[in-house]
Amino acid sequence: MPFLLDLPTRDLEQIFSDLNLPAWRLKQVRRWIFARRTFDFNAMTDLSKDVRATLAQHFSLGRDGSLLSSRLVTHTGSSDAAEKILLEFPDGHCVESVLLRDDRDHRTACVSTQVGCQMGCVFCASGMDGFIRNLTRGEILEQILRLNALLPDAERLTHLVVMGTGEPMLNLPALLPALAEITSSDGFDLANRRVTVSTVGIPDGIRAMAAAHVPYKLAISLHAPNDVLRSEIVPQNRHVGIQNVLAASDDYFRATGRRVTFEYILIDQCNSSRTHALELANLLRGRTAIVNLIPYNAVAELPYKTPSAATVAQFARVLEEEGIQVKVRFRKGDKIDAACGQLRRAFRARQEN
Repeated sequence: MPFLLDLPTRDLEQIFSDLNLPAWRLKQVRRWIFARRTFDFNAMTDLSKDVRATLAQHFSLGRDGSLLSSRLVTHTGSSDAAEKILLEFPDGHCVESVLLRDDRDHRTACVSTQVGCQMGCVFCASGMDGFIRNLTRGEILEQILRLNALLPDAERLTHLVVMGTGEPMLNLPALLPALAEITSSDGFDLANRRVTVSTVGIPDGIRAMAAAHVPYKLAISLHAPNDVLRSEIVPQNRHVGIQNVLAASDDYFRATGRRVTFEYILIDQCNSSRTHALELANLLRGRTAIVNLIPYNAVAELPYKTPSAATVAQFARVLEEEGIQVKVRFRKGDKIDAACGQLRRAFRARQEN
């Protein structure tokens, strides 16, 4: 039997019709899931007991009897209002998701699209154990719903960033339907402009997302201002090249009107010099774009270091002097292993020991 969240609306409508249930019954169920944070048929009190029993017989249920396939393994919080969860799916594989809060009253879900990652970025914990599989539409949705359920009843998620483990552009067949559900007026009803999809830079995927006519914000993980350095720290670049990534980003802007963000993780004594900043400014000059500087979040198993505050400030100042719009994303969640892959690796290590 399928998990309800894995099925598109048209398939659910057909199932409900086959069960002689009117279409408005499906709307009731969707309202319970997306608006009332209820994932148990038995708690959907405006459905009769017979209807609840019928639905429970035709959809898969998780180990806790709910509509969610995942099991919450770990939930950690930190003093900077970041919370991280580790979810285990029925096949035993795990993914991480993070809830972030800021001083603008934003409540942002950061979710994964794959178990593991095949991009091999040398500074990242996500791919240290390799790629395992894509997440399903429902598994992506479950992360968002579980993070939203951590909030008080009077609050809800305000933003969604697809910046967790995995390369989103390599799982668009699952990701785009999940985002459609989250932004649907009878789903979670999150505005398109509050959804950001981050990619290492897969030109075909970027153009496919543009062709889908879903104007989400696009963030490209650049991390270096030239092909030589980028190919060292982002191996995928060897197959693509920065200019091809930039051309795809230009196509995305023309198709959607959405300004592209270029993410740049500052790694001490690697890509953080004044020369690198000037080179980055020359690379992006003339584009309707913004650079998001991110001080590196150290991973114990890796040799890379976080730059000093002075280094970050100098890099940002150089870009601004060169006419590039810059934001510095202050790190959150480092006390809870919030860098992608850290919590999952720690859990696996405990299992093995």
